[in-house]
Formats: sequence, structure tokens, C-alpha cells
Amino acid sequence: MDTQLIEEIEMLHNRVCTALGDPKRVMLLYILAGKPRNVTELAAELAIPQPTVSRHLSVLRERSLVKTHREGTSVIYALGDPRVIEALDLLRALVRDQAHAQAHLADFAALDAQRSQSNEE
Repeated sequence: MDTQLIEEIEMLHNRVCTALGDPKRVMLLYILAGKPRNVTELAAELAIPQPTVSRHLSVLRERSLVKTHREGTSVIYALGDPRVIEALDLLRALVRDQAHAQAHLADFAALDAQRSQSNEE
């Protein structure tokens, strides 16, 4: 196997996948895709304590998924790269399609069960 591919996959897992391992961090990225915000605004929007938001932002910042700048005494967080939202949107579409496919399979299985029951009667 290509060593560069292996290294890139390991970096992807260590830097991005672990950072996206919590739904609150993914939500933070979507919120920041709308516009930059400070921790207080983010905590209010997610309805979770500010220290929790700060910990999540720290993880995202360490992995360059968010960037910061100061405005007076406030630290403003912004999306580090809009491509992360594009990637998340693709993954959400994949999951949505899989869920629809499973729902159709469940519908067919239920229909088959009804037919089998009708044939037995």
C-alpha cells in the first residue's frame, strides 16, 4: 500500500476524525460557518455551559478547524476552512441516503411478511 496514503489517513484520523468525534463540536463548526462568534454566544446558541464550549473549541483550534482573533477583550472564533463543512455535508448526505435505503428495505420486509401471512391463511 502507498505509504503517503497511509500517512495521510493516519493524519486524517488523528487530526480531523477525533476532533469530529463529538456532536457538539460538529455543531460548533456549523454555527461558525454562519458567522464568527465568541464563546458566550456559542454557549448560548448550544445551551451548554461556557467551560464545556471552551474545551470543545480548544480541541477544534488545536487541529486548525477553527481560528481565533481578538476583538477588545473577547476572543472571536471562526471556521478555519470552509471545506470542512463541505465534507460534513457530504457525510450527512451519505448517512441520509443510507437511512432512506434501510427504510425502504424495512418496508419491503414488512410487505413480504404480510404477503407470507396472507398466503398461509
